[in-house]
Amino acid sequence: MPPRPTHPVAARQLAERDPVIAGLVGAVGLPRLRLPADSHFASLVRSIVYQQLAGKAAAAIHGRLLEALGGSVTPEALLGLDEGALRGAGLSANKAASLRDLATKVMEGTVILDPRRIARESDEEVIARLSAVRGIGRWTAQMFLLFQLRRLDVWPAGDLGVRRGYSLAWAVPMPTEKQLEPLGESFSPFRSIAAWYCWRACEVFARSGPSALTR
Repeated sequence: MPPRPTHPVAARQLAERDPVIAGLVGAVGLPRLRLPADSHFASLVRSIVYQQLAGKAAAAIHGRLLEALGGSVTPEALLGLDEGALRGAGLSANKAASLRDLATKVMEGTVILDPRRIARESDEEVIARLSAVRGIGRWTAQMFLLFQLRRLDVWPAGDLGVRRGYSLAWAVPMPTEKQLEPLGESFSPFRSIAAWYCWRACEVFARSGPSALTR
């Protein structure tokens, strides 16, 4: 099996096929995705903590949770915390339940996060397993695939930024999720790259602020 192309190589190949992507490459350069700093489990814990919270508030709660865990973000350590410790970190009852459910499903093997084993799973298999966890939906699973696993063919058609960016870059009315889904087929097998440029298009054409998804 040939080696998987890097994000910049994939962007160049996509630009050769699509003039709009080529224009965005010229305007903003090649994709810059930071390498994951957390383990797979820790990245999902972070995602759950940050859901529906402003950045500073989420960061403070996440920091207190890390302190309670002694820096060991593992299913065993998380399940070892009692309810008072989780609530003391600032987690709502729902988020505490989501974190416990994630840890339990990882321990049971319902959710597979071992790097070698998860590498053998398709995108839809990963999404299905993660979506079984309380508080994790398709969008969160797709962001995990795109940024943590660095999969190249993820198309988050339900993401508002991707929908808006597609509308701005391709100069069409903003598509619905159902409409956008098939429009991504022309970008396969590099739909993750196209999604990244849709987010960048929001910054270029709508002058929106820098996004954590593109920095």
